[in-house]
Amino acid sequence: MQRWKKNLYALWITQIISLTSFGLGLPFLPFYIQKLGVVEPEQIKFFTGILSTAPAVTMAIMAPVWGKLADKYGRKLMILRAMFFAILVIAGMGFVTNVWQLVILRGCQGLFTGTITAATAFVAATTPKERLSYALGVISSSTFIGYTIGPVLGGYFADNFGFRFSFFLGSIVMLIGFLLVLFFVVEEKEVVVKGSEKQDSNKEKSNYKLFTPLVVSLIVVLFFHRVTRTIFSPYLPLYIQGVLNTTEGASKLTGYINGIIGIASAVSGLTISRLGDKYDKLKIVTILLGIAFVVSLSLTKAGSLYMFALLYGLLFFFIGGVEPIITSITAENTRPERRGELFGYQGLVGSIGWICSPMVGAYISMNYKVSSILYLIPALLTINYLLLISIRKRLNKKGNSLISK
Repeated sequence: MQRWKKNLYALWITQIISLTSFGLGLPFLPFYIQKLGVVEPEQIKFFTGILSTAPAVTMAIMAPVWGKLADKYGRKLMILRAMFFAILVIAGMGFVTNVWQLVILRGCQGLFTGTITAATAFVAATTPKERLSYALGVISSSTFIGYTIGPVLGGYFADNFGFRFSFFLGSIVMLIGFLLVLFFVVEEKEVVVKGSEKQDSNKEKSNYKLFTPLVVSLIVVLFFHRVTRTIFSPYLPLYIQGVLNTTEGASKLTGYINGIIGIASAVSGLTISRLGDKYDKLKIVTILLGIAFVVSLSLTKAGSLYMFALLYGLLFFFIGGVEPIITSITAENTRPERRGELFGYQGLVGSIGWICSPMVGAYISMNYKVSSILYLIPALLTINYLLLISIRKRLNKKGNSLISK
């Protein structure tokens, strides 16, 4: 088996483990802060937004920095760095005694972790161009599989052993992932770029432009896509709590619905994203967003939690293949030795989206109802759909073939 495939499958396993460790506790933060003494409904909504925003702000600051360091010193080192600090941060969340300590740790999470971004940059830099959509779809699926296993197990452990136990267990699980990366992922020396040495030997590369109009346009699409994916997620536990009118059993049900979302997204990443290696990538994404728009409209009218879970999972199936295909286009149009930097900036933009979504969600939930946030999803999908139509028209006029096979 080729080395890039061995690394891909090794990272797929380790990132499932990594995201499982996060998923054991983080989806239940709205319930956890109530155990820490935050009981007023408006305060719960406020801190839910703060806890979602804090890691996004700090990650936005550090993502480009880690991306450049990955290109210079190696991407495996960046994966190990992210996982090591995640071990400490997740364990720390189990020891907090008030909500502000939790906010600080969430900020530290954004500063020092980011395992999936580091792993994605590694895969993008070491995979043959013609297999990028497939590889990025596989690594993307690990995120959703991890977030499937984590919340389901986390909901069970939280209900039976308490939220602190879920965080301690998550830290141990992350340690296992760290050791697997250390011993089973091999970064070939020629993949690592040593800054000026390689640039001096090739003036063409030193003059290479990272942000082409196509890449910039697609990064904007990724921004809106990240907002769409995350705008309702922090408030899912509160939505379920509101429907049930109690916190009893809400953690377990939150875990199950997150599990449905994760399975749907993982299947999408493993199947739909592979079409990007065979057909017009932007056309596929446009079709996916159009179908997702119809599903999102139905979601706002869901009459029961069972119908909500079904439609929410279906929504994530159709949007789950979007990001791997879009990122594969940006990676194809970037030199391998600068893809760490590219993914760093994409992480920055994604983090800005992550910042915006809970802030908007907090405002809407505090002034209206939590369920009102659902109406923003079709609106955001419409914006992205129109952006992609515009990009395709501009590329067709120029006769650009970069977005096909």
